[in-house]
Formats: sequence, structure tokens, C-alpha cells
Amino acid sequence: MPEAIKVRPPTPSGLYFLNKTMNKKDVKNIKEKAEKEIEKADTLEELDHIYKKYLAQNKGELTEVLRSLGDLPEEKRAELGKAANQAKDFIVEEIDRRKEELEKEKGFDVDIDVTAPGEEARVGHLHPLTKIKRNARSIFKQLGFSVIEGPEMETEWYNFDALNIPENHPARDMWDTFFINQPADEEQGRSLLRTHTSPMQVRHMEQNNPPLRIIVPGRCFRHEKPDASHDIQFDQIEGLMVDEDVSVAHFKAVMERFLDRFFKKDVESRIRPSYFPFTEPSFEVDVKVSDEWVETLGAGMVHPNVFSAAGYNPERWRGFAFGIGVDRLVMMKHQIDDIRLFYENDIRFLRQF
Repeated sequence: MPEAIKVRPPTPSGLYFLNKTMNKKDVKNIKEKAEKEIEKADTLEELDHIYKKYLAQNKGELTEVLRSLGDLPEEKRAELGKAANQAKDFIVEEIDRRKEELEKEKGFDVDIDVTAPGEEARVGHLHPLTKIKRNARSIFKQLGFSVIEGPEMETEWYNFDALNIPENHPARDMWDTFFINQPADEEQGRSLLRTHTSPMQVRHMEQNNPPLRIIVPGRCFRHEKPDASHDIQFDQIEGLMVDEDVSVAHFKAVMERFLDRFFKKDVESRIRPSYFPFTEPSFEVDVKVSDEWVETLGAGMVHPNVFSAAGYNPERWRGFAFGIGVDRLVMMKHQIDDIRLFYENDIRFLRQF
């Protein structure tokens, strides 16, 4: 008399294991039945139902066979277990095969509701600082300026000395500097992260003869406590124009045209006296925004000592120089009140531009 398996609850398909010994033929029947159902399946939902019917963790027909092996003698257990596992692998492979067929026949979007509203794909875009820098460069190029770039790591000579700010000069306190921890050069002094883009004035004049007009966009660094209007890094555009008859009137004309084109309207501006070691006279330019004057850039006529350091004859050549804070321009144009927002990479803020 065949050995019976203990009583088990019925499966969803109505299969009972009551006083019945499962054998290889029974497993074969399950396999063939599953194969026919898979072949007839016409949707991915039907395939999912077939998988659950035969292979579900708790109620699958073939799963129940595998769980019942513990009640069989060792010899029968090995024989039936091998057949059941082969049937399981076969069913999984057939389901995967049929799934690929359905996807090729009906496309990968067979489960998509084509009547649902479309969803626009988000695409990346330029950072607001990058947009403003490109816009400013374009305007200055239209005004005849060439775009020059220089190193972010500078030396004391180009960052200070050549710009009429010698060692121990009180004006050096105006620039809180990040110095690089490496031996100083006897001629160039210590290395540092540039505090402004002005060093490229001297670098460019050393290698080029006047007349010239250039802008130098780039990132600068200062050891400051970050707040709404200051950060340890910022973008600046340096400008320089040199010729035999350059005057403050030329500077005013260039700035007025730049500001009008940048803000795309007639902008009211004013010049007031100031002090910078590398210009004489020096002045600052304010722009009227929402009925308030906002300090926008520093400028002045190039100091004779700067010309001498670059190898120019200050008796013959004259020029003006200016420095514009790009971050300040963006804040003015879009009425942003905190410079730190540009560097926090909050996507909710950046998406507005």
C-alpha cells in the first residue's frame, strides 16, 4: 500500500493532498497544464496569474509539491524533488519567453493607459550665474572687447605688488586672502587663491602691446564670513581698455551701453569717488533699481605704477579698468536677496531660471 502524505489544506485550484502520494507523473501533468496555459496567455496580467497559480510562495500548486517532500522516504523525496524543481525551472523559462513574445507583439507600453494625460520630461538648463556670464561676455564682445581668462591660483606679485599694493601696504587688508601652504618664490612671493581678476591686467599687458580692450571673467576667493551679500567665492568680470587718449568719458560710454543692454532698458546710473590702489582717480558706479541706488562695480583710471609694472610707458598710455561682481548683477536683475542661494544647489531655486 502506498505511503500517504499528511492532510494539507486545499489550494486555490482545488488540489488536495489527502491520502494521496504525489509522483513524477503528477508533476508532469502540472508542468504540461502550465505550459498550455502559458501558450494561450494573451496579456502580461494572465502570465502573472499563471505564475502565482503554480509558483506562488504559499499557495502555488508546484510549491505545495515541493513542500510535501519532507513527508516522503528519502529515495522518493530525491526523485520527486528533482522532477518538481525541473518543472519549476521550465515554467519560469516559459513565462519569460512568452512575456518577451507579448512585448514584441504589442510593444513595451501594453500596460500604459494611453488616455492618461501626458507628463512633460524635465530637462537640464544652465545655472543662472552661467547665463549671466555668457550674456555679459556677449555684450562686451559687441563693444569690441576680447575675452581673456587667467589662473585661479596666483602669486603675491600679480595679485598685489604689480597692482600697486606692496607688502605691508594698508590696502592689503581690503582683501582677506587664502594663501597656499607651499614655499614662497623669491620673485613672485607666496601663492594664493586670487582675490580678484585684476592680476590678468598685468599678465596681459606684459605679453601684448596697446591699444587693447579686454574683459577677464573668472572666479575669485576671499576669506570672509558668508552672509546674504558675501561668500568665500564669487564671480567677477574684470575690464581693461588702454590707448593713448582713453578718458573717463570713454568709461562712462562703455558702462552705459553695457548696463542698458544687460537690463534691456534705459538704466539710470551714477559715478561717485572711491579708492582702489591700482586706479587713480578711482570711483564706483551705482545703478538705480526700484528707486534705490545699488553699488554695482568699482573702476578707475589705471594707476601709472601698474603701467610701469607691466612694462608700459605711463607718460604715453592711458586706460581705465573696472570690476563687476557677476553675482551682484544676477541678484539685481532677478531681485534675489541672498548670494548663498547660488551655491546651495537647491533645485527648487535653480528651476526658476
